[in-house]
Amino acid sequence: MIDFFVHSFNTLSHGLLGYAVPFLFVLTIVVFFHELGHFLVARWAGVRVLTFSLGFGPELVGFNDRHGTRWKISAIPLGGYVKFFGDESEASTPSSQTLAAMTAEERAGSFHHKKVGPRAAIVAAGPIANFILGALIFAGMALYYGKPSTIARVDGVVADGAAAAAGFKVGDVVIQIDGKPIESFADMQRIVAMNAGSALAFQVKRDGAIVSLTATPALLERKDPFGNSHRLGVLGIEHKSQAGEASTTPVGVGEALKIGVEQVWFIITSTFKFLGSLFVGQGNPNEVSGVLGIAKMSGQAASAGFQFVINLCAVLSVSIGLLNLFPIPLLDGGHLMFYAAEVVRGRPLSERTQEMGFRIGLGLVLMLMVFATYNDILRMAAS
Repeated sequence: MIDFFVHSFNTLSHGLLGYAVPFLFVLTIVVFFHELGHFLVARWAGVRVLTFSLGFGPELVGFNDRHGTRWKISAIPLGGYVKFFGDESEASTPSSQTLAAMTAEERAGSFHHKKVGPRAAIVAAGPIANFILGALIFAGMALYYGKPSTIARVDGVVADGAAAAAGFKVGDVVIQIDGKPIESFADMQRIVAMNAGSALAFQVKRDGAIVSLTATPALLERKDPFGNSHRLGVLGIEHKSQAGEASTTPVGVGEALKIGVEQVWFIITSTFKFLGSLFVGQGNPNEVSGVLGIAKMSGQAASAGFQFVINLCAVLSVSIGLLNLFPIPLLDGGHLMFYAAEVVRGRPLSERTQEMGFRIGLGLVLMLMVFATYNDILRMAAS
């Protein structure tokens, strides 16, 4: 038992030191753009912004801009916040007494005195900025590297696999899955991996004819090149790249932006499919990762090359944007939920109700963080 804890400690210590720099690089970019979304729309709406902070806790370094906003880097680099005039805390919670005592001039720059529309736009701007960042990164990579193109040909069918049961044959070329055009073998792999247990409608080209097949990918646990285990959908199809077959096609700006948006949409839909599988008991909750898991992925991406770090930035940006839209008090989605209630009721929820909501939200977020960190520690100690 002592040896296990010593091994775990040594593994975690080595990993954390090696992952810290790329993790902070990735997280800082994602957090900065999230908060920048809030900041820019707030300025557009005429709200005074008191603080723009990367990190929490004591200030390490900062400066004031000409509008009176304090831009700073704080000691705990696990997030950030924008504090508006009228906020009592970094979570944008108001005080009715403070708001009531404001002058007409102060109310004009107060976040909480704005109408529901501008407030909702300011709150939603953070996650939207994350989606835009992800799409732009994916688009930029498509512009720089081009669009990979490897024919989705079946070079082998595993006996007793999902593909064999569906009637796939060697030489088939997959051209559509559920009506979506398949332009490369990677396209097919990505869709199949996220649809374990779900029937997929395939169209394949066989001897010059179009054949329709239905296959249900089986759930299988596999390890990536870094040794991380993942539960993925598999068909049981083998593909062997032939010399000169793999290529990349240059794309223009319009096509690159289309690819970026499609990538963002794929991450969003895949996330909801994973959450749905958890809800019905088919998903694996141990795949939920927290700060340590993201730090490990950042380090692994850095060891593979800068391209992989930027790709992780895009994926993480979309994931954080989506997470923030969940209707949990304390997150942006929780604020939007309160604003929706305000529209329905014709007046804001009481201060006590909002305070209770934020406490519940804080509890939920802390439980999720503890659970995710527990998963991270077990995975890192076992590696």
